[in-house]
Amino acid sequence: MTEIRPGPANRSGGAPWSFGPVGAGCSGVERRCMDARLPPRRLLTCAAGLALIAVLASGCGGGDAQAAARKDPPLVKFSRAFLSFTHPAAWKASTPPAQELHFNPLVYLSTQPVHDPCTTSGNETTCGYPVTQLEPGGVLVSWLYGGPPALTLGPGRQIRIGGRPASRVETAGGMCRAIGADRTIDVTIELRPLPSAPLQFTACLRGPGLAQSEAGVDALLASTHFDVAQ
Repeated sequence: MTEIRPGPANRSGGAPWSFGPVGAGCSGVERRCMDARLPPRRLLTCAAGLALIAVLASGCGGGDAQAAARKDPPLVKFSRAFLSFTHPAAWKASTPPAQELHFNPLVYLSTQPVHDPCTTSGNETTCGYPVTQLEPGGVLVSWLYGGPPALTLGPGRQIRIGGRPASRVETAGGMCRAIGADRTIDVTIELRPLPSAPLQFTACLRGPGLAQSEAGVDALLASTHFDVAQ
């Protein structure tokens, strides 16, 4: 967030205004020039008027800049099977290959290219993250579904996502620290009445720009819709 500091007394950027008397150089013969000196009250009024003009001019330009900075990024809609939501266009969606795992990934969103997170050796398959290292300002979001039935949503702040009960946990670093993230956001969603397999949302965020990235996560979750019977 840009910090706005109070400017100097003179908004035009020059030296402070002089409030002393202003005289006009006149010879003794040109007596009509003797009245050129402005009275103090008149001078104060003029100076205040100039300061007001400077403030208004500065405010107009600053307002345009601030409005441009607050402009929301363009959004795109993702929809697959029972899940739909909107997300920043800079977060590219990738549909991972189907995996016969406890957690079946539905979609990855990232600010950088992703790869298959799973490797198979013989009869053993291991999975990690679809990116090796988050770049500065990077975001990785994953939606996972499946696994054994859960009896509770676990710890966290109790919220609702798409009309479903959910719990949200935010951690500095957290499990996403493994790929260089500064913050991990985990949301567990009760897609069907418990006990049932929950829907898991995980966002890995790396600074700078954590506040903006988290705002994108909040907007994504607020737009989430589930097309499935409870």
